[in-house]
This record gives sequence, structure tokens and C-alpha cells, in this order.
Amino acid sequence: MKSTNDDPILVTGGAGFIGANFIYYWLQKEQGPVINLDKLTYAGNPGNLAGLKDNPGHIFVRGDIADRPLVADLLRHYQPRAVINFAAESHVDRSIHGPDAFIQTNVVGTFHLLEEARKYWSELADNNRKNAFRFLHVSTDEVYGSLGKGEPPFSEKSGYAPNSPYSASKAAADHLVRAAWKTYGLPTLTTNCSNNYGPFQFPEKLIPLIIHNARQGAGIPVYGDGGNIRDWLYVKDHCRAIRTVLAEGRVGEVYNIGGGQEKTNLEIIHAVCAILDELLPDSPWRPHNSLITFVRDRPGHDLRYAIDSDKIGRKLGWRPEESFASGIRKTVAWYLENQGWITRVTGGEYQEWLNRNYGERQCTEEE
Repeated sequence: MKSTNDDPILVTGGAGFIGANFIYYWLQKEQGPVINLDKLTYAGNPGNLAGLKDNPGHIFVRGDIADRPLVADLLRHYQPRAVINFAAESHVDRSIHGPDAFIQTNVVGTFHLLEEARKYWSELADNNRKNAFRFLHVSTDEVYGSLGKGEPPFSEKSGYAPNSPYSASKAAADHLVRAAWKTYGLPTLTTNCSNNYGPFQFPEKLIPLIIHNARQGAGIPVYGDGGNIRDWLYVKDHCRAIRTVLAEGRVGEVYNIGGGQEKTNLEIIHAVCAILDELLPDSPWRPHNSLITFVRDRPGHDLRYAIDSDKIGRKLGWRPEESFASGIRKTVAWYLENQGWITRVTGGEYQEWLNRNYGERQCTEEE
């Protein structure tokens, strides 16, 4: 049978921040169903999928990408036309305090997923389905290391120089994906994105943590002098880019996806605080930037990331639609309107982890 747009896709890590946003976007744009495999670790939040409860196009399976019998069963049963791998441990601070989980999920897990995808693909009897199949691996700009001020942004030709256990584990996964293409011919695609922001982001990350702390009158701690620079990408623009790469990307290629919006951490914090001042006129904590406190920098903190998205623009016609001003306003509004979601995900394990590793400090983390 020829693969069509009505055939399912297998998404791993689809209960996480980017994965959940992608599934919502996909189901709005495509007819084929989504098989969502997620282990539901701390950042894999079932609440992210509440809006899909009655959607027949979303099939959720709780499980680990390293569980090869489970992955093999899903591939055989659902016969997806693509695997999109979002599953990852993704927090730099967590990787510093506990790197083992990052190696197990990001390296070993990706390897097992690739092996089962390769076996499934190689055994497809229909050449049309075999030729149409894709394995799309979602990665990060952090694999390229750190840029100095004034240096050109990372391109697909930039060398790998990861500086944290997290980025090293993602770099290893990227190399495994490339090897699966070069050695076995598995039709892979890799995307390396800049810092995402938007709905459903776990509140240990910079932007939702600012909002969460500011609403409570808690301190907004900033690493070092707050001068670290990141390129910011609205998550729905990222989802649109992934769909574009899956449909039109050239097999074996890497595509960098950036928002073209370089900001220092302090600029981000002041922008969010200004919107909070406007939207929360009765807050006793206004001006919210008075809550900023500077704390000791974290080990190996990369100075700057920036992505050159010229290739995906020239080859595939993708450009970000949201400016930072429009995207950050939508983001702040979403978190203010979804306080129940915040409350649910900031209890239990999240608080225990913060208290164990940071005590009262609760450093902001932009990655």
C-alpha cells in the first residue's frame, strides 16, 4: 500500500513542551492520526494533552523509547509513515546534577529507537511506503557550543562543541542519526533549533519561571550578570518548521531552525516583567522587575547561541511568523490564563527537585 498523508505518524515525547505543541498543530493541519509515545517523566505532563481527550486522531501510549519490544509492536501495528523523535531529557541544570538519565534517554534511547525504526523500514515490502518513510530527529543548537559576541550564528556546517552533559548527549544522538543514514540508508532528517518558548513549557525554564515567581512575589534569580544571549523561537513557528522539513526536507540533511531574535537573559526578564506590570495592574509586586536578584553563575554556562536559518528559508521556504514582541505577549497571556496548569505541574517532584538542588535560590535556566 502506498504511504499517504492519511497514514499515522509516531511521535515520541509528545507529552512534553514542544512535542505536545507539535501534536496539536499536526492534528489541525493533517488528516493522519498521531501515535504518541511518552514515558511521562517530570516534564512529560498528561495535562498538556487534555485538549486531545476526545480526539480520535490522538492515540497515547505510555512507554520508553528504549523499550524495543514496545517500539517494535507500535511500528508493526500502526505502520507509521514517519517517526518524529522529541523524546529527551532537556534541562542543563538537571544534566549537571544527574547526567546518567541524559545518557540513558538521549543516547541509549535514541539508539534503540533508531534500531527498531531501521528494522521496520528495512522490512517494508511496498517500495512506495519504504521510499516515503522518514525518521526526523529533533535536536538543539547547544550541540554547537558557545558563540562570542559578534561571531556569525551557527550554521549546519558549524562544528560540534557541546559544553554540558545535556548538549553532549544530544550531540551523540545527532551522530547516531547521521550514522544510521550513512551506514544503513535509513531516511533520516535532523533539525537543530534555538530556544523555544510558548504554552506548556515546564516552569523550570526561564520564561515560565519568571511568570510563576513574579506572580508569587518570589525572587527572579539571574545567573551571573544576565548577559548570556539566546536566539528565541516561538514554539508554533518551530512546529510549522518541523512539518515543513518532514514534508519537503532532503533525506540525510540537517536543518537549523531559529527565531532570529537574539536577547540577553536580562532583556527577556525585563520584557516579561513589563507585560506582567500591564496585565496585572493590581499586583502588589509591581514593578515586577524589582524581584530580580543576581546569583552565582552555573558551571560551563555558554555565553551565546544564535542560529542561521538561511538554509531552511532558501530550500524549503520557511520563515518565523512571530516576532518576539508578539510571541512573548501571547506566551505571558497563556500562562496567566492557565494558572491551574501551573499549579499542577509545580507541585510534588518539581518542588522537591528545586529544594534539593537549589534550596531557596531557584535559579532561572534559559535552556
